[in-house]
Amino acid sequence: MTGEGMTSVSVSYEIRRQLNTIRTMDGFRSVDELLADLIRTHKLSKMNGELDRLRGQMKDVADVNADHLIDRLNLAPFKV
Repeated sequence: MTGEGMTSVSVSYEIRRQLNTIRTMDGFRSVDELLADLIRTHKLSKMNGELDRLRGQMKDVADVNADHLIDRLNLAPFKV
């Protein structure tokens, strides 16, 4: 990727070269379009992970036995 001793300018050119290579291979018209697609994909991935976590929590809540919960609440030291 980048070599030791490279300046920020040479790193910038190297990154630009790599982005242009990816852009060309994936058929994007511009680097901006490529970056927008990468950001959108990343956000969707995070959202899907969050949805899976929420589905798991909803399943845990749905599996709670209501009668058992009521019995436990009746043992509470405060009025329910």
